[in-house]
Amino acid sequence: MTPIEAQVRIAELSKLINYHNYLYYQEDRTEISDFEFDKLLEELMLLEKQFPEYLEPDSPSQRVGGTITKEFETAEHQSRMLSLGNTYSEEELVAFDERVAKGLGHRNYEYFCELKFDGVAISLVYEKGKLIRAVTRGDGTRGDVVTENIKTIRNIPMSIHGKDIPEKFEVRGEIFLPLREFNKINQEREANGDPLLANPRNAASGTVKMQDSSIVAKRRLNCYFYQLSADELTVNRHDDAIHLLEKWGFNVSPTYAKCDNISNVLAYIEDWKEKRFELPLDTDGVVLKINGYDQREELGFTAKIPKWAIAYKYKAESAESQLLSITYQVGRTGAITPVANLSPVHLAGTTVKRASLHNANEIERLGLHEGDYVFVEKGGEIIPKITAVSIVKRKQGAKPIEYIDHCPECSTPLERKEGEAKHFCPNTANCPPQILGRIEHFVHKRAMDIDSLGTERIRTLIDQGYIANPADIYDLEEIQDQLLGLEMSQDQYEKTDDGILYISLTKAFFALTEGISLTAIQRFSDGQLEIPLAEVLENFKSFIRTSNKKVAQNIATIVKLEEILENSDIPKLEDYLPVSVVLYLLVGTQASLGELKAAARHEGTVHAILLKMALNLTKEQEEKVKKLKANTFQEGVISNMIDGIHASKSQSFEKVLFALGIRNIGENTAQILAKHFKNIDNLSNAGPDDLLAVNGVGETLVNSIQDYFSEKANLVIIQRLREKGLNFESSEVEKELLGDSLQGMKILASGKLNHFKRDEIIDFIEANGGQYIKSVSKALDFIIEGEEMGPSKKEKAQKLGVKMITEEEFLSMVGKTIET
Repeated sequence: MTPIEAQVRIAELSKLINYHNYLYYQEDRTEISDFEFDKLLEELMLLEKQFPEYLEPDSPSQRVGGTITKEFETAEHQSRMLSLGNTYSEEELVAFDERVAKGLGHRNYEYFCELKFDGVAISLVYEKGKLIRAVTRGDGTRGDVVTENIKTIRNIPMSIHGKDIPEKFEVRGEIFLPLREFNKINQEREANGDPLLANPRNAASGTVKMQDSSIVAKRRLNCYFYQLSADELTVNRHDDAIHLLEKWGFNVSPTYAKCDNISNVLAYIEDWKEKRFELPLDTDGVVLKINGYDQREELGFTAKIPKWAIAYKYKAESAESQLLSITYQVGRTGAITPVANLSPVHLAGTTVKRASLHNANEIERLGLHEGDYVFVEKGGEIIPKITAVSIVKRKQGAKPIEYIDHCPECSTPLERKEGEAKHFCPNTANCPPQILGRIEHFVHKRAMDIDSLGTERIRTLIDQGYIANPADIYDLEEIQDQLLGLEMSQDQYEKTDDGILYISLTKAFFALTEGISLTAIQRFSDGQLEIPLAEVLENFKSFIRTSNKKVAQNIATIVKLEEILENSDIPKLEDYLPVSVVLYLLVGTQASLGELKAAARHEGTVHAILLKMALNLTKEQEEKVKKLKANTFQEGVISNMIDGIHASKSQSFEKVLFALGIRNIGENTAQILAKHFKNIDNLSNAGPDDLLAVNGVGETLVNSIQDYFSEKANLVIIQRLREKGLNFESSEVEKELLGDSLQGMKILASGKLNHFKRDEIIDFIEANGGQYIKSVSKALDFIIEGEEMGPSKKEKAQKLGVKMITEEEFLSMVGKTIET
């Protein structure tokens, strides 16, 4: 590619990437996949590296991060970032309005209303159109400087272009983690065995203060802006200032409105009471402000809050529901999480059927009994939570809920370490959910990237005993003929705490009836989401009559189903039926209900139950059971799996290291360790001091690494994977050493350099024996002071007494002459 062609393509890619960023962050929609987006960004970064003269300061490539900040400087806000007074009642809002009218002496004013978003307040300062500083709220007077992290947020402008832009201005906004990104992160953390993030706000707050900006970039934070201030600002109304922000490319939530009076404000609040749950982030109220700046100044402030603004908080919605049963889920690390199954109830814009119970302490605190009526709230949690029990509605003789003492998946006695709230299953080697979690992590696209091995296929292979650890995956090629016909366990199944298997109503109804299509039954089921099971069964009989397909036979089957459920001691579960009961109705001539219940316990699929029982089914029974099953492995599926497994053998050492799932080793840590130790043997033999010498490694990670390599089973898996051809050695080419004139020196470059780009100066220092440090500290030997060095860095360097030299002095030190 010629320089001219490269310049044109760089411009095209930048425009295209900015367009997709706009769609994602400002319109909450996408036109391409994450993979396709990453490919565009990779192409841009490659071209900019080949043709650095065309790298613009505001290029989308400059948002990928990479700066490491050990300590955040603090900065004082030009004006205090104030808190607002809160109210939960309309009466108090009316009283606030009366105070405003009294303070102004008239009612010739209007309110600017906007939703109160649950995020992290941020202040951005721009000079000459460029972002120079981002500061957190802090104590309202001073906050932490987090500029490098904020630059990674793709919809925050790094530079502003246009007419009449103030020489210096400040914008304030709310940084948030979109709900879909929050859920995605928690899914990945669960797969890695890491603790789940509590809520999006805490996650956003923690992300903004992360030391590694490249990790911040991956979290895909977003920001809504709500305030503009500048000395030479010409507008005198808040709505005009907001329109300027929109014009300059800042992301403003489109939920705002102007209201002529308090009645319109109350209507706005009511209008968003339910609609707010459709937004991509959490919101807990409405902020109303006087629109005119002159009127704000006239009203003034109290000691702590402005008299011209107030926040109305929506009350946390609560609903009453009945506890039907408790399901105990087993995580990748063996942690047990109890989940309450509830009768359907409408709450916060959705139908709730399940609620988190967290751990045994929470069940004991609530004093839960079987069949209790409970109060449920939905806040910033992933799923709703039970807040209290209605004692007056408790049935006489109801038994207290007793926490399980054996794993619901593998029957191993549970353990609970002193000082910890959760119970754990210690059977790490053979407990199916723990095996599933480890293998899901291993095949993840950021690890071994075997995308043809999805969760349901992995679960199937585990259930049928084909794989129990990552090394077993590479044995599948030799036994692929045995995989044909295996049932894939999908979302149609659910299990209770004592291993009873359930199947979705839709699949059960389809198998139990004749002549009615699965599509028609699915449509019927979609309309029954908020209805208790007993009513659903009654409604299904009416549906059968209207379908006019083998009415007498199909209704007789459902009636028999109702009788069995009524007389059975099997717990009821909304939206599901016990597999043993359904199978009894289909193949009752071959086995009793008791035999089917015994066989179904701790099995994961219909296929597995029938294999266990080895029944001699008739052709008609086989056809009925086939309707109940999930999809099965076919030749094409198996072929794709084997191809993906074979291709994964080319993944780099750092990817393999991450895939092993060593606790606390994420992607970035895997890269650091792979680069430092070069191969798995060096890492496994490293002592505590060797590990702690690596930047970013602490005591917790040292313990994780040593615990992992002390387990013989892990060493066996690594050896098997090595024998299958996986990379356990870094292929990174050693950098060429130019000399040792900087041997042992710790150096930082700050500001714009004339003879080096950022990555070039780092490579040059390391090639001459020095160590590049990315933040100001006493440990530095000197700082190369470039043009426009940040004033805060310079001030800190001067306070610490760190020597600063010019770029020319540095070049002279290393004996390098630059031709002019």
